[in-house]
Amino acid sequence: MSTAVNAVIADDEPLLRAQLRSRLARLWPELAIVHEMADGRDVDQVIAAHGPRLFFLDIHMPGVNGLEAARAIGKRAHVVFVTAFDQYAVEAFEQGAIDYVLKPFNEERLAATVERLKERLAGAAPAPMEELLARLAGRLAPRATEHLRWIKASVGQNVRLIPVEEVLFFQSDEKYTRVVTADTEALIRKPIKELLDELDPEKFWQVHRATIVNVEAIASVRRGLKDQAEIALKGHREILVVSRNFTHLFKQM
Repeated sequence: MSTAVNAVIADDEPLLRAQLRSRLARLWPELAIVHEMADGRDVDQVIAAHGPRLFFLDIHMPGVNGLEAARAIGKRAHVVFVTAFDQYAVEAFEQGAIDYVLKPFNEERLAATVERLKERLAGAAPAPMEELLARLAGRLAPRATEHLRWIKASVGQNVRLIPVEEVLFFQSDEKYTRVVTADTEALIRKPIKELLDELDPEKFWQVHRATIVNVEAIASVRRGLKDQAEIALKGHREILVVSRNFTHLFKQM
């Protein structure tokens, strides 16, 4: 008879937490998700309250990110990082004893991770992480001069390379992110929060939890329903809603 394993998921995107929880429930019925977190804060209290043996940590979270949370967890629980980074970063995981899950979630890849975790939980203590965390921090640190220049996106049955400067706005749409230009619309799997890390912050502003707009594409900003600001775009009919958390961006406009 299998023993239940308590686990915690930390990700600031509720949809991604739900997707991971759903897939884990199918692949590992004995795994109990006892707590969910929107960032890496308060891991000491979570460990004391729930006694998890596993943490699924998104690397990029506001406030306390996954790497900082992993340092706080130390050897008290096994850590699985959730990441959308490319092979260069993944190499750092594979050189250590820490598991990782790639976004978007792939059932086959996740199943392999589950089997590795079961083996480790059956015998090994949590792996020492300091050296690996230092290596990851170096590899994943944002480089100010390396902003995203091209978007590789699906348009119908084709893949198109879209210059970033042609994008009017990005907007999350369930599993995908819409990439909208003046003459076309495409879909990518990269979440809004990861685009924010890669785009030039002087040219692309987040105006809503689900929306990033090209500043040069803004025609005007007006007060809309419920006193929320609304953005009209140059050469495009769609109106973008600015959430209250981001209205300060337009105070001086």
